Amino acid sequence: MILAWQWAASTGAISATILPPPSKVLATAEQLWKAGELQHHLLTSLRRIVLGFTLGATIGLILGFVVGLSRIAEGLIDRTLQMLRALPHLALVPLLIAMLGIGEVPKVVLVTLGVIFPVYLNTVAGIRTVDPKLVQLGESYGLGRGARIRDIIVPGAMPMILTGIRYALGVAWLTLVVAETIATSEGIGYLAQNGRDMLRNDRIVLAILLYAVAGLLADQLTRVLEARVLRWNPHYRKETRR
Repeated sequence: MILAWQWAASTGAISATILPPPSKVLATAEQLWKAGELQHHLLTSLRRIVLGFTLGATIGLILGFVVGLSRIAEGLIDRTLQMLRALPHLALVPLLIAMLGIGEVPKVVLVTLGVIFPVYLNTVAGIRTVDPKLVQLGESYGLGRGARIRDIIVPGAMPMILTGIRYALGVAWLTLVVAETIATSEGIGYLAQNGRDMLRNDRIVLAILLYAVAGLLADQLTRVLEARVLRWNPHYRKETRR
């Protein structure tokens, strides 16, 4: 694809003004790197993702375990959360700006909102899919509630939880694309906006590629985590060997 892209832009099959060739995008990246701009934008976006994802995943896990382990909590909390989940979190941008201004806080909050619900839903689903006979077996062997949760429920729910985390990472980067268009002066999104204002499509394409690579690396890190955490799972080992 990269070779075809380079050939098409170089021969004029695709206008290099509209879609610059990879060589031009790479030269722009090198120029920004030497100036120190690229590192600054990357670190800024990474900081926003880490903060937003950590907050959202923590809240989603806590709510997921509370609702998954308690029918009372499900009746009190789940319906409210399902109503909030139906709201498109990206539509809250104007409200967040009005409430929190145009600084870093609304960007982190927006990413947090995008992460909470995938983690929450998969955590609840993972807990509910644990075989109740295993829980009863643990109880018959004298395991207390805390031990049953630690040794039976958490391992059994972990595949679904990790699936939710992988999905939430993708949503986090997608949300950040929109969040970084909110009156910002730094970050990968600003690089794209600046390219648009300066009619520099090479900067826009570079920003798109940076988002794609960052999302891929985040997904690969989650795969490494899965490989370590799910070593005990025979189905996972079978899929890994394939």
